[in-house]
Amino acid sequence: MSLLAVRNLDVNFDTPDGEVHAVTKLNFSISAGDALGIVGESGSGKTQTMMAVMGLLAENGHASGQALFKGHDLLQMDTAELNHHRGKEIAMIFQDPMTSLNPYLSIEKQMVEVVMHHQGLSKAEARAHALEMLSAVRIPDPERRIRQYPHEYSGGMRQRVMVAMGLVCEPDLLIADEPTTALDVTVQAQICQLMSELRRKSNTAIILITHDLGVVAGLCDKVLVMYAGHPVECGSVEQIYYRPRHPYTKGLLDSVPRLDQPEEKGLHAIPGNPPNLLSLPRGCRFRERCPKAFADCVEAPPMSVDSEGHAYRCFLDEPA
Repeated sequence: MSLLAVRNLDVNFDTPDGEVHAVTKLNFSISAGDALGIVGESGSGKTQTMMAVMGLLAENGHASGQALFKGHDLLQMDTAELNHHRGKEIAMIFQDPMTSLNPYLSIEKQMVEVVMHHQGLSKAEARAHALEMLSAVRIPDPERRIRQYPHEYSGGMRQRVMVAMGLVCEPDLLIADEPTTALDVTVQAQICQLMSELRRKSNTAIILITHDLGVVAGLCDKVLVMYAGHPVECGSVEQIYYRPRHPYTKGLLDSVPRLDQPEEKGLHAIPGNPPNLLSLPRGCRFRERCPKAFADCVEAPPMSVDSEGHAYRCFLDEPA
């Protein structure tokens, strides 16, 4: 059985201009010990998918469908029930550490209380574990740093604290929203190594939300590509990177700078802009930006699955 199975997830937001369709009919699953990368442009619905799963949507947001965690639907739980799962069984590393950390509390208080509450350790044991995690994410002089407040940390160090807080309870499922943002490449590699070790040691499942296709290739087993709130392709890393079936996926991969490309070729960019989520176009949502669009694309393509389990939402029969 899957650790987390998302079925027909819709996420919408009520705004003065109308209803924003942030996520539409999303399906995916992840088992213990697996790592799934969710990629796509800003506004494609990656973060709001996970905020819905965690029960953290804004007041004007509402979700429907199912998010089955160990067979229990998270979308049907109230806050008290969710709190039994959040933190200990499901942890999330948020994208913006400055707004995720409490500015009024020291790092020590924020980390130690979590460990004491979820793992039942004494204050001294919890503090020792927190120091161990700060050392693991390369926070210098953790004994001194743990007593400080978020504003005394640089942006990159705050991000590392968020990673440490996400890992400190060794959750069954770790959701990481741009965990390597604002970090230099050396620390990025260390954070990815830390998450890989958590998978291996604790059989933790990881959902990685990112724009960095290199990080996905190094950490994940499967990739889910989203565009304008819709899943457009899902498969193994090898399938997505070497045999993409959707033109949008191909465009994302072509946008990554490569050392083996001639300098005069320049950087590739997908033309146009994503559609307005208040008024989505008929048919394929990528049609107006797609170099391979044809007459059938005025109708919405179904999600097809080939014999190898590679899923794609496109009428094209050949690889993109």
